[in-house]
Amino acid sequence: MEVQTPLPSARAGRAEWLGLGVLMLAVLLVSMDVTILYFAAPYVSADLEPTGTQQLWMLDVYGFVLAGLLITMGSLADRTGRRRVLLLGAALFGCASAAASFAQTADQLIACRAVMGIGGATLMPSSLALLRNLFVDDAQRRKAVAIWTGVVSGGAALGPLLGGLLLEHFSWGSVFLVNAPVMVALVVAAPLLLPESKDPGAGRFDLASAALSLAAILPFVYGLQRAAVDGLAALPVVAMAIGAAVGVAFVRRQRALEDPMIDLSLFRDVRFSGALSVNLMAMLGLVGFALFTTQYLQSVLGYGPLEAALLTLPAPLSVGFVAPLAMWASTRVRPAAVVAAAFVLAATGYAILTQTDGLWVALIGTVITTMGLAGAMTLLTDLILAAAPPSRAGAASAVAETGQELGGALGVALLGSLGTAVYRGDLGSGVPRAAHDTLGGAVAIGDHALLVAARTAFTHGLQVAALGAGVVMALAATVAWVTLRGVPAHAHAEAAAEAGAGAGEPQRPGLSAAHVA
Repeated sequence: MEVQTPLPSARAGRAEWLGLGVLMLAVLLVSMDVTILYFAAPYVSADLEPTGTQQLWMLDVYGFVLAGLLITMGSLADRTGRRRVLLLGAALFGCASAAASFAQTADQLIACRAVMGIGGATLMPSSLALLRNLFVDDAQRRKAVAIWTGVVSGGAALGPLLGGLLLEHFSWGSVFLVNAPVMVALVVAAPLLLPESKDPGAGRFDLASAALSLAAILPFVYGLQRAAVDGLAALPVVAMAIGAAVGVAFVRRQRALEDPMIDLSLFRDVRFSGALSVNLMAMLGLVGFALFTTQYLQSVLGYGPLEAALLTLPAPLSVGFVAPLAMWASTRVRPAAVVAAAFVLAATGYAILTQTDGLWVALIGTVITTMGLAGAMTLLTDLILAAAPPSRAGAASAVAETGQELGGALGVALLGSLGTAVYRGDLGSGVPRAAHDTLGGAVAIGDHALLVAARTAFTHGLQVAALGAGVVMALAATVAWVTLRGVPAHAHAEAAAEAGAGAGEPQRPGLSAAHVA
């Protein structure tokens, strides 16, 4: 039997903030695991001896499965309970991580990474949806979102650092095994600190919609990532076309269902649709350019993996300052102005990166770019959450996360292809195939003259990719200003809400939309 429980007080107390700490455990590991395997890959290859295809799948299958199942898991969380799905995902993620640490073959590791992707797909939307329900007060929710954003960014930065430290002292399995005790802590603490919540009016879970969403996103993301390697060859183009066609079928089914997996009416709210579109553009620049910075520090300037990770640490650490600053600014001026200004700052960072000729220019440009993107994405995440009713928080969070995954894949494909085209064009065809394909290939050959030419060509490719990213940021600033300028400053919106409450409008209902089993 299910009963309704009273809503928490308008302002969150100690229990809610402790609950946020539990949610941070989940998103920290999911974001960290996106990057941690890149450091362990050489050790895994030496031990398991994968084929080229197996090595590619070891790196990519986690992200593929994660992206493909986000919408499904967000909808499932709304229907069956967000805390319940979070706990199941944490247990699955922890068990798969432990199994991955003891994998004896490449196929076993690929399978474990795929299961980790399933667990990760439950953790991200569930954590953001629970945050939406924990923090009813707008000001507190914005603060919680700023913290959430900082932890996600910190996890991506911590992955290389933790990976480098572990690999200096332990086997490659340690980069996965470290997940298990954290997930145990989450499974123990979550029932004590997180109230269950779900959509009381949700209908049955639609398996056909789940299958269509998976069949749409997986080939589309795969096509984007292959396009970054192969260019617009037949396979990636066909994969993206199949994904787009299935996506159309998915949308049509949602329109026909009485209780769809995604409430398409959300897209009529400019806070949701506008924020979603520019958030995708932000991820395009952030993820699409990240690999250039890493390669530049290691393969051009010659820093080791751990040194490179330490040098890039100021960029994600700056998020801890920028995220709350963006939230504060949005209480004084319209969010459109704050987001547009943040994108202009990011474009300035990319403009600096077009002049990259050494360590300091690269680091300064990267820090400025990260600050701009962090400020924009923090505020955009809050706008998306605020636009969605609490009952649909899981699905809305999943759509936002899926948009970010697509934006990241699109960035790798577009900016990666642009940089690669410049690199290969500058290097010419009269060089060994390995060096012509990648800078890493030129490093492996070891010929000094070839390596100098390859490093110069790569730096030029980085500069051109930075120019492309800067153009995207300028476009994002324009789109943000046009689509979001009708959203008032948060202080004005809250004053209007309080005035309405004082005139007799109920400020909040007496019972929650959450159900507790």
